[in-house]
Amino acid sequence: MQRERLIARLTGRSQKPGAVGKATRVPPASRSAPRWAAAGRAMVPAALGALLALLPLTLQSPGARPGAGTPEPPEPALRRLSHHLLAHYQKGTRPVRDWRTTTTVAIDLMVYAILSVDEKDQVLTTYIWYRQHWTDEFLKWDPDRFDNLTQISLPVESIWVPDILINEFVDVGKSPHVPYVYVSHHGEVQNLKPIQVMTACSLDIYNFPFDVQNCSLTFTSWLHHIRDINLSLWRQPELVKFDRSVFMNQGEWELLYVLSHFREFSVKSSDSYAEMKFYVVIRRRPLFYTVSLLLPSIFLMVMDIVGFYLPPHSGERVSFKITLLLGYSVFLIIVSDTLPATAVGTPLIGIYFVVCMALLVISLTETILIVCLVHKQDLQPHVPEWLKHLLLERATILLCIRDRKKFSQSRMQTMDTSRRVENNDSTAKPTPCVCEDPRECGAVEGTRPALALAGRPEGSAALQEVLRETTAIRQLLEKREEFRDLARDWLQVGYVLDVLLFRVYLAAVLAYSITLGTLWSVWRDA
Repeated sequence: MQRERLIARLTGRSQKPGAVGKATRVPPASRSAPRWAAAGRAMVPAALGALLALLPLTLQSPGARPGAGTPEPPEPALRRLSHHLLAHYQKGTRPVRDWRTTTTVAIDLMVYAILSVDEKDQVLTTYIWYRQHWTDEFLKWDPDRFDNLTQISLPVESIWVPDILINEFVDVGKSPHVPYVYVSHHGEVQNLKPIQVMTACSLDIYNFPFDVQNCSLTFTSWLHHIRDINLSLWRQPELVKFDRSVFMNQGEWELLYVLSHFREFSVKSSDSYAEMKFYVVIRRRPLFYTVSLLLPSIFLMVMDIVGFYLPPHSGERVSFKITLLLGYSVFLIIVSDTLPATAVGTPLIGIYFVVCMALLVISLTETILIVCLVHKQDLQPHVPEWLKHLLLERATILLCIRDRKKFSQSRMQTMDTSRRVENNDSTAKPTPCVCEDPRECGAVEGTRPALALAGRPEGSAALQEVLRETTAIRQLLEKREEFRDLARDWLQVGYVLDVLLFRVYLAAVLAYSITLGTLWSVWRDA
């Protein structure tokens, strides 16, 4: 009908109702119209065809498209569900319909790695996988309305999250940001994220390098009371204790176990708070420190003990001991950076090094004392009798010295030499000859006539000179023999005293080593 009206308007004709089928009468004046009017009317059908071809395009609406009549596809279920859950969600309030309802947050952790243990600052840096779970009453839906969708991930900034913190936090670690949480159709929210934790820990380094550290991670709500937010453990405590499934077990520290403990506490008689505490128990692997610290010190102490077998009267022992002491001092300077530094206490291995240094100093002092005793005959000619009796008789029996008979024989020879020197005439006059062998007496009696003959004035002066020279040589030899006997006495005294001090020193070193070894073995196997 619209098309017919348009055609009638363009042709200049109008039909009335009921006039369809009747001939239209042309006025007479029209028959006398000019020729150009007839030609214009002849062009109307061509223009009418062009307009009829454009008519379908003009009848369409401006925003219509071909095929617009087909139904559009439905909106995806994830979008519809996200819009349904977050359209009127208020993340500023606790997600319960009744304010008396307590929100229970179940938490869990797994230790992934021990990054560092700072003994000086008392800081433990760990990397954990943290999980928490709670129920949000405003994030529930019917899966049948959303294409059987039972779980969806939502931005963590768009929903309510409990304010669970770690009390021992001292610094913010470089933890990756996880922007989403999982929500199930029952309203259960799961927040899973890795955390680099830098916490304060009371580190006991007395047993270094066989120490075991126990550090706690306390999770609690910083603001909400236990009536609002309560805490619970996600898994069984036995499963948490021995879970090493994700632990990086190739570092310096070894994870022994993780203990969990829940308690309720109050501050200044106010409302109670809930806290969940995890005790992370770790143990240091001592192999590196045993090889780099203990073994070199043990080797130096063994060389110091071997140095006692050098002769006491030799000056090389003093040089050897001084070299060992200097080497141990350089060793302590090198390992000083390896030892843990803390103002609370000193590790036992530090005390061990100090005692070893003191033993080396005592060993050097003992060596110097023995050298002084060996060379003391220049200042004190005779060994005191009480010292001879104490060391050369009593001490040799106590120390089980096998050649103590030689000490007694040399002592008797020294006493005989001293008596002969004291009874010897210091003048150059000839003395009567006391012969032990009869043949020697006969030879001496044979020489008496010659001496009588030499008593003449011309030979008496030369003979007296020869006798004086002979007597002087004899006294010199006897004096030298006396000094040799005295030096031998002091050397024997020094030898016995050296053996005595060496065995005392060896007993002290062995007792100290056995004590430390027992302590470290007990700590290692504890």
